[in-house]
This record gives sequence, structure tokens and C-alpha cells, in this order.
Amino acid sequence: MNDNAPYGKLFHLFNHSFLLLSGLLCLLPFVHVLAQSLSSAVSIAANEVTFWPVDYTAASYELIFKESKLLTAMGISVQRVVLGVAVNMLLTVLIAYPLSKEDRIFKGRTVYAWMLVFAMIFSGGLIPLYLTVNELGLMDSIWSLILPGAVPIYNVVLMLNFFRSLPKELAESSYIDGAGHWGTLFRIYVPLSLPAMATLTLFSIVGHWNSWFDGIIFMNNPIHYPLSSYLQTVIIPIDVTAINSLEDLHLVSDRSLKDAQIIVGALPVLVIYPFLQRFFVKGIVLGAVKE
Repeated sequence: MNDNAPYGKLFHLFNHSFLLLSGLLCLLPFVHVLAQSLSSAVSIAANEVTFWPVDYTAASYELIFKESKLLTAMGISVQRVVLGVAVNMLLTVLIAYPLSKEDRIFKGRTVYAWMLVFAMIFSGGLIPLYLTVNELGLMDSIWSLILPGAVPIYNVVLMLNFFRSLPKELAESSYIDGAGHWGTLFRIYVPLSLPAMATLTLFSIVGHWNSWFDGIIFMNNPIHYPLSSYLQTVIIPIDVTAINSLEDLHLVSDRSLKDAQIIVGALPVLVIYPFLQRFFVKGIVLGAVKE
């Protein structure tokens, strides 16, 4: 469509307006939750809060951060994200590299690739997974949240397709210069794959941070819950002893506490995303160009 034609300009105007409206519709519920978390209990009960705080107060945040369990759960989630993302990306790259080679170079690669696809579609089930984790002595351990999902097969498939889209001549010239597979992988493939790796890193971060079910089934003691599991199972009640004065009671409600917990849970991902956004446009089409 010609951009200079009247219909082309009308299409772009409609397209931009539609995308802007869709973005606002996705953003407004989060803004509403943020506004309620910063509003007084009286204003929330009276349904006066829309998209701007009424009777501004940070009492809900002050109260939830006095809870040592929430801070402990947040620390466990940070530990899980750091270890989990490192393990995920390392194994993703190490598995995707050989599977991206042709059959004449890595014999049987097609069989291994289909085994991964089969494992991605069909799982052993929750009970065998629980019994395996229990038999390995990983219960109540941070590794029970990391090792069962150490190989994200979907990410491996995306990564190997991205590797296959890279020019073969780069690897061949590296071999001629005397580099082996390890040198070719970490000196050629990995630097050229930073946009794809940044995108998969973001996927892995969001997956580990938001995962809550495995924390509930693999942790016998709630003190070991990551943040998402803690927020899923525990609603912080109003502790009168934690409030400085009776006049502050009208500032905090269960609703404002829930909203504050939602904001606290979502904030780390919102902070990390802008730093990876510059890679996201390139990485989102990873694997789209293949031989």
C-alpha cells in the first residue's frame, strides 16, 4: 500500500489509533491497582479511586515491608531468577549449538531434535515429577525450583533456529583459523546471538519470577516460598500492633494491601524490561529466517 495515497494515510492513522487504544486498555487496570495501593481505605471503600490516588498514603507499602516473610520470599525469588536464568541460558546455548548443525556434521541430530519436541509436547505428569524431586532430596531446596525446568525446550528450538540462520561461512572460517567447536560457539555464535539471547533471557526471567505452583508443591515449609507462591497463598492481614496510631487504621485495608503486593510483585520485571527492550525488536523474530 502506498503510504502517500489517501487510503494509505487513513490506514496508518487507524492502525496507530488502534494500537494506542489497545495499549491504554492493557495499562489502565495496572494504573488503577497502583492508584488503589496509594489511596486510603476510606476512599477505596467509597469507590472514589479510579486512576489517581485519593487521600494519598504509602501506609500499605510500609506495612507489607515490615513483614519479614515477604522480604524473605522476595530474596528467594531473586536467588531463583539469578540461578535459574544462568542455568537455562547455558544449557539452551549448549544444546542448541550441536542441534543446529547438519546431519553430516552431527549424525542423529534429527532424532535428538524430535526427542526434545516430543518432551515439550508430552510430559511425565505431576506425580512422577514430584516423586523424582523427592527421591533426589531436593525438597525444600532452591534447586527444586530450578533443575526440573533447567532445559526450556521451547527456547532451545528458537535458539537452534537462530543459529541455523547464521552464515555457515563464519563457522567454516573459524575452523580454518584453528578454532574448535567451543571457540566457534563462544567467539562467533554467542556474540552474534545477543539479541536472541536477550529475548530468551527476558522470557526466562518472567517465567521464573511469576512461577508459583512449583514453589507450593516442592516446599514443605512456607518460609521457603518464592514471592509468587507467597503472594498466591498468603494475604497479609492488618496487624494492629504494626500500625503506629489508631488514626492510621483508616489508611489501610485488605484491598490496598493486595494491590500493594501486586505492584511489588510486578515491579522487578518492569524495571528489567527497559534494559532489554533494545534487543527485543531483533530478538522477537529470532529463527524467522532459515535456510
